[in-house]
Amino acid sequence: MQGMVIDWQRAKYGLRNAWWCALALAFVSVLAIASTVDKPSATSFIKTSGTSFTLDGKPFFVTGVNNHYLTYGSQDEVTRVLDDAVAMGANVVRIFLQPVIGSLDGRVPTIWDWRLEGEASNLAVKGTYLLYWDPSQNRMAINDGANGMQKVDFLIAEAGKRRLRLIIAVVDFWAFTGGAQQMRAWYGSSDESTFFFTDPRTKQDYRTWVRHVVQRVNPLTGLAYRDDPTIMAWELINEGNAQPLALRLTWTAEMSAYVKSLDSNHLVSSGNANIFDPKLADLTIPTLDFGTWHGYPIFYNLTIQQFNDMIPEFCQLAARAKKPVLMEEFGHARSNQNAAEAYAMWLDTVTRDRNCAGWMVWRLVSLQDSGRYPADEHDQFDIHNDGGALWTILKAATARARQTRETSLASETSRRVP
Repeated sequence: MQGMVIDWQRAKYGLRNAWWCALALAFVSVLAIASTVDKPSATSFIKTSGTSFTLDGKPFFVTGVNNHYLTYGSQDEVTRVLDDAVAMGANVVRIFLQPVIGSLDGRVPTIWDWRLEGEASNLAVKGTYLLYWDPSQNRMAINDGANGMQKVDFLIAEAGKRRLRLIIAVVDFWAFTGGAQQMRAWYGSSDESTFFFTDPRTKQDYRTWVRHVVQRVNPLTGLAYRDDPTIMAWELINEGNAQPLALRLTWTAEMSAYVKSLDSNHLVSSGNANIFDPKLADLTIPTLDFGTWHGYPIFYNLTIQQFNDMIPEFCQLAARAKKPVLMEEFGHARSNQNAAEAYAMWLDTVTRDRNCAGWMVWRLVSLQDSGRYPADEHDQFDIHNDGGALWTILKAATARARQTRETSLASETSRRVP
């Protein structure tokens, strides 16, 4: 940017008047673009162009976070996470619509401990549930109350106030707070990898749920969810590990087409981990707008360098498919001595690869209502706004990503000046 100012000053004294006008116009345009990227419109939907996300026609590089309890935490816990996301420089937050339970009277069992006491981050939902089984109607039911969808209303409204975008997975595959496993258990099935994706009843339950969510009008914003630009994308399911692969692809194609039929405003993706060969197997499905992959070196016995070497593979697949690809979940235990080095390396690699669309760290966790951070002694992937090494690296990475992508955009714009 400084070099452009110098060139402009020289042109003012020595170049022809027409050239001066063109260069000045380009300079103004670059400033306008940088301003748009830095302060994106809150009323425009995120789109795609080639391997990039776009906002108002300009590249939108994702620097994001995941959080698992925003749909059932207290309002203070929700706003603390959103405020910490802003403090980190994040522009997207990814969530799951949960919990899912059995029947309230216990006649249809809940397969997880939804009465658990403790902190929201440790799956204490404190009476919140979105989906449940209604024995009187012998069917799935949806909780639109204060301990149900109204909590999602609040989350979306608060994210919008902060100019954050949301990626919303409409259900979780895993049973931690019910998810697809609870939905197949409603029908007495113990088949964890096939039933949900093949049984006509669960497939209809899923469609009913999607339609309800997409068409719901948020009383706090006055907008139907399908008309709210705060939502960046719908994801069909978090890590929907249907077996075999052909079943997963068939279900993904069917349900992504259904979501698209209800909502033409928002992007749609699978939410799958897509880490195993064939990598990004679902990327060529026409009704998926972008690809996702989830990577945790400890689970695949990879060094941090080996994992870093995988990143360009996924971005090259994006280039071949001409669609954006997100490194949507990743983490490295903070107890590792090389944790800071790992995050710095990976985020730099994603940012510098022009075919990469962004990254979303697993997971941002803020102070609980107890006044403390959860212990997280198992995976140790939690990121806190505590001024520590990992927080500092993530905050610097978001700033560097914005600067790198804006500089690249400005350079491209100046080269297009006749």
